[in-house]
Parts: sequence; C-alpha cells; structure tokens
Amino acid sequence: MRIADIITYLESWAPPALQENYDNAGLITGSPGWDCTGIICTLDATEDVIKEAKAMGCNLVVAHHPIVFGGIKKLTGKNYVEKTVITAIKEDIAIFAIHTNLDNILTGVNGRIADRFGLVNRRILAEKEGLLRKLYTFVPVEKAEEVRTALFETGAGHIGNYSECSFTTEGSGTFKAGAGANPYVGAPDRRHTEPEIKMEMIFPAWLQGALVAALKKAHPYEEVAYDIIQLANTHPATGSGLIGELPEPLTGTAFLNKVSEVFGTSFIRHTALSGQMIKKLAICGGAGSFLISSVLASGADAFVTADMKYHEFFDANGRLLIADPGHFETEQFTIGLLQEVLAKKFPTFAVLKTEVETNPVKYFS
Repeated sequence: MRIADIITYLESWAPPALQENYDNAGLITGSPGWDCTGIICTLDATEDVIKEAKAMGCNLVVAHHPIVFGGIKKLTGKNYVEKTVITAIKEDIAIFAIHTNLDNILTGVNGRIADRFGLVNRRILAEKEGLLRKLYTFVPVEKAEEVRTALFETGAGHIGNYSECSFTTEGSGTFKAGAGANPYVGAPDRRHTEPEIKMEMIFPAWLQGALVAALKKAHPYEEVAYDIIQLANTHPATGSGLIGELPEPLTGTAFLNKVSEVFGTSFIRHTALSGQMIKKLAICGGAGSFLISSVLASGADAFVTADMKYHEFFDANGRLLIADPGHFETEQFTIGLLQEVLAKKFPTFAVLKTEVETNPVKYFS
C-alpha cells in the first residue's frame, strides 16, 4: 500500500477542489510514493502525535487541521509548527491534512455531528457556487447509449437525489476528413452528414479530467467535439454548515443539556433562552460565525458552532439560540470518522486513532 493510494481514496471522498482558498489541505510532509506502514488519525498533527506515530510503526498521520497554513521561511524549531515539521521530516512521517474539503461535504465533519443529534431531513446550509459544469457532446446515434453510460459511470448526471440525468436532441452533424484522417464514417476529402445525438449533462468540476478521458475512450470519432461550460447553479451536496431537524422538539434548557451530552462538556457559551422550542438545528463544526446570516435565513431555531466572539452573539437578534461548546469539542468526532472511513476501505491495514490529547484549551472550575 502506497501513501498515494490512501490520498487518492480520501480525495475521492472529499475532493481538494472543495477546500477554501485560505486552506492548505493535502500532503504536507513525506512522499506519496512511500510504502505506508500504518495510519494515525488525529484532529491536530502536533509533535507528540508524530512521536506517537513513530512509536506505533505508522508513517502516515491523517489530520483534520493542516500543521502548515502560511509559508514557512525558516525551520529552527522556534514554535510548535516548526518543531512538528522538523520531527516529521527526521522520522520520515508523512502528514496529510483533510480540512475544509471535509467540512464542505454532507458526510464530513458536520454529518458526524448531525449523527450525534439524530438529525433528519439534512441538507447543506450554504451551498457552494461555481462547482458545477455542463458537458455538451455530439455522438452518432448508434453509439449514444454507450457514451452516455460511460459518462454516468464516471460520475456525471447527478442532480440532488437523482442520478443518470441527461438531455438529448437529435440532429445532423457534418464534417470532411482531411489527409491522414481515419474517419469512423464517411470518406476522406468528402463532406459527410451523420445523424447524431446532442447530449448534455452536468457534473462537479473535480471530475472534468476523468470525464473527458472517459468521453474520448467511449466515443467512436477520432476527433471528439465537446463543450464544457461553468454553471451559476450552486452544488446542493457541497458547502458550509448543515441543517436538519431534531427527532422531537426540545425546550431551550433541554436542548443545552443535549449539547452538553453530545460534546461531553459542561462549558457552553450561549445566547439567552427565549422560551422558543428547538426543532430545526443548524450546525457548523469549528468556527462558524460567518454563517449566521444563512442560519437566520434558513429559519433554524438554534445554531451550534464554535469560536463565537462577544459581539457576534448579538447577531442572533433574539431570533436564534446560539450554542458554542468549543472548537475542539465540535470537531472531536472527526478523528473517529477518519478512522472508520479508512478502516472500512482498507480493512487489512493498521488505521489507528490518536491517544494524544491535542486540545490546547483547558477549563478551570
């Protein structure tokens, strides 16, 4: 098993195209060509986690948070980032981060929190824009189904809960094969008219390379005519935050007790209780204050997130119960999520959860 095989699988689940522009997800240290001896899953790739991986015989750390966000100009060990990177390099430990791309899928960080609350009718809170493309291509009638099937199998044609979505129109295509051509139909140097199907279907941007390759492989023509355009539509399966419904409505106090139970903490910063029952819940693991306007527009009764600033609590404007149990607390389940996903895909391979407590925030009581 090479590290590249593990990266390929993780990036098929949470594509790098979904990460935010400030992020640094991906392979941070090590080589994708290395044979993998084992995996440690963690929220943070600290120096202690690197040492743990070495002791456990694992040369790959899969972390949620990238240890390197900005550029590093020197490696002198002056802070925890540099110390971690130096130790990883010295011990031949690869660090792979799967961060906001994992935040931005329905089955990622927020999906795992939603599982803990038992949310139903889940959807993305703020869908991402600019991620959908549409493919147009022109295929001889007798080969249309073969080409269509190849495109569907590559992942095109998904719209919400529907798959294999496409549209076709019939028409005629003309071409004249030049010198050296080997046309599928017609003769060189003579204009040919062929009954064709114009086929169109949507696909997510990260599939474009694979989709074009599949099109060219399945299409009978030497020169395949196709167009790809970017759509203004949002992608319903990707974006920030998640919203769903609790199985039963809860009072504000009962809801805060549930938050305490889910995240294993009695320290919860929250807005005032208004007497409103909590049924519709928005969640965003980690820092989610940027979503407050979307949460209010969604009609949610409560919003669970972290890293809320003092003045941001005012933004609830009496219409929303905001509960902030902490950054680590809201993302802690990501460790188990990574371990479960990898262990299911690679069942004969060592995939471990870190035993290192990486939460830098402590509470005094």
